[in-house]
This record gives sequence, C-alpha cells and structure tokens, in this order.
Amino acid sequence: MRRDKLSTVFIAILLIMAVPFTCTRRAAASEFKVLHVFNWAKNPEGKLVMDAAGNLYGTTANGGANGYGVVYKLVHNADGTWKATILHSFTGQDGSEPYAGMIFDAAGNLYGTTLSGGTGAGVVFKLAPNPGGTWTESVLHTFSWYADGFESSAGLIFDASGNLYGTTSAGSIYGFGAVFKLAPLPDGSWTESVLYAFTRGDGAYPKAGLVFDAAGNLYGTTELGGDMNCGDILYGCGTVFKLAHQPDGSWTESVLNRFCSLANCADGLYPWGGLIQDAAGNLYGMTDLGGSTGNGTVFKLAHQMDGSWTESVLHNFCSFPACADGANPFYGSLVFDAAGSLYGTTMYGGCQGNGVVFKLTNTKSGWKETVLHTFSGYGTHPDSTLLVDKAGNVYGSVPEGSNNSGFVFEITP
Repeated sequence: MRRDKLSTVFIAILLIMAVPFTCTRRAAASEFKVLHVFNWAKNPEGKLVMDAAGNLYGTTANGGANGYGVVYKLVHNADGTWKATILHSFTGQDGSEPYAGMIFDAAGNLYGTTLSGGTGAGVVFKLAPNPGGTWTESVLHTFSWYADGFESSAGLIFDASGNLYGTTSAGSIYGFGAVFKLAPLPDGSWTESVLYAFTRGDGAYPKAGLVFDAAGNLYGTTELGGDMNCGDILYGCGTVFKLAHQPDGSWTESVLNRFCSLANCADGLYPWGGLIQDAAGNLYGMTDLGGSTGNGTVFKLAHQMDGSWTESVLHNFCSFPACADGANPFYGSLVFDAAGSLYGTTMYGGCQGNGVVFKLTNTKSGWKETVLHTFSGYGTHPDSTLLVDKAGNVYGSVPEGSNNSGFVFEITP
C-alpha cells in the first residue's frame, strides 16, 4: 500500500494499536458480503465506479499478467453473484500501479491515472469498449517528472467541456506537486497544461483528487505544506486550497485552511484524502492524524458570506473505548448518500485494529457516527473511497485479504 511518508507520531500510534483489545462498541445491523477475492491481482485501492447496469469497475495496483496492475470489471449476475473479468493488464510502458479509481465519459469510455510507468513518472490512460466485449487502452499523456510532476495517485474529473483535471503528488517546477488539465484536440490527441505548481508554503504533495463548484473553481487538499510552525517544521501539516478560474483563462490559488492551526492540532493534520461538496458549497474531508485524540478527524469548511471559510471538526476518531469507532482515515475520501449522510473508512481501529467502515448522520445534536463494519482479520486496513448506490448499498475494497491480495465488498443497510 501507499505508505511513503509515515511520521514518527503515526508509527507510535501503530505500535499502540497493535496491542489486542476487546471491541466495546457494536457495529450497525447491516449485512457485509464479499463480492470477489483477488488471486490474480493485488492491492485494489481505487474507488469503484458503477455503470447503468449495476456492474462495477476498478483497478488493482499490482498483479495481473505482467505484474503492473489491471483494470477489472465485476458483472452483477441475475442470481446475485458477481463474475470478475480483466479488461486490461498494464505492461509498464502503458502505465504501472493504477492506484486511483476511474471515471466514465458519456460514451462509456474509462479514464484513469497510474502512479508510475510510461517513462517512469506515470500516465493518464483511456480504455475504450469494443463491439466484441474487449477493451482497447491508449495513453493520453505521459508525465515528465519535474516538468509537470509525477505520481498521479488520485484519479481524474471532467468539466462540462470534456476536459480532464487531476493532480500529481510530487515533482513539477518546485518539486511539491501540481494541478494539471488535459484538453482534447480535434485530431483525437490531448494536450496537457499545468494549472498550478505548489511551493510548499501554499501546500505540498496533493495526494487526493479535485472537486468543482458551480462557478468552475477547483478545490483540493495537500498532504503537507502550509503552516511551517505546525510541528512538522520541514514540510507543514497540510492545506485545503482553491483554484479560482479567471476570465482570461488563468487560475489563481488561495489557501482556505492550514491544518494544525489550533493547540495540539485539535483541527487535524495531514489531510491525505480529498474533498466533497454539499449543495450549499460547504466542503467536507478527513485528516489522518490530529483532533482531540490524535487519531484523525472528519472536518467541514463552511463558506461564509464574506468569502471566508470556517473550519469545524464533525468527528474525532478513536473517541470511544479501544478505538472501536476507527482511527486514521488515511487515503480515502468521504461520500454522501441521498439523505446527506457521510460514509468513509479508517485504516486502523475497530475490534482488532484492522479498520472500519463508518457512517456519519447529521442529527439535531450534531453528527453521530455508526460503525457499519469492523474488519477482524479477513480483510484489513481499508484505505479507498467508498461507492454508495441509489439504493443505499455501500461498495468498497480492501488491499489486504485472507490471501494477502484483497477483495471487493458490499454492505447493505
């Protein structure tokens, strides 16, 4: 899994949580089912995407015919079972380590990114379906290290014109990652441009993807950077940023929040995951560490009338006996259901310290957390973003299963 910048504090937490304990907080009355266990591929960590027929698509970062990862499809059969097929096995030259999830366009093509491969810095790829049921992969862009960045680990989003946007978590001009755009050309090729390169003081290492608001502005998080007095004096403790689209086509960056700005980092630090936005334009996300217990938070940034943003902590993890409600929501981002409840995963905590799937419901007395599933050895350390369908079913994956290859799961309410 992607554990490239573990802090000394984080390592200490892992040592503490390695001690067995008894679960004192019961999970919700929901059904957990394993849909597919991998044996030909490893590390399914990207968010799943569903087509109109209810089939699931995803990536594994490793394994497959060449060992560089695959794109797979899970077909939902009439009897309720699921059948897995490999749509593409990466070769290294066309990409390697596709950690991120994918997105569909209106024609049913899939788009995604790889952490490495190509010339070594990763690629943006497209998978087009063929009439016979096969798929054809093409490389839309190959990253070039310190020109436009490398390690694009968060996937892509479309704008209304069909342009793609994403982040590189390292490299580019200053070495701290960048936001990029890919625009389609009439001849079928794509041209890439860097919209913004981070400088550390305004953010560093954007591991997560982006979200648009109604005006076409972009929002995201950086794992590090921001306030250099936050305790991590070398890199900073992370930011939430905005890229405002100007009339002349340029983009202006501003920092909406610098984490660890409160005493003892009560507002959280290290927001590895991305953001989601509600109908009012408020932003929601998670931090891996910090909060009242030091084991991570769910936070909200509320958009004020004067244009400023106010951060509040909706939930502190590890706030119940034995961390039964979860701890350290690492890479995954939150998702909404139709009723406005939030869903996510934590890598640690739960009955045996192996992580949980949780739900946060907005009540009159604040946000209430419910544990939908706690992993107890068969499946460990979920760190991907969940998918919630229209019926309220929750889908996700864990990178480590009983055979150390991971599996895809479903939770029904």
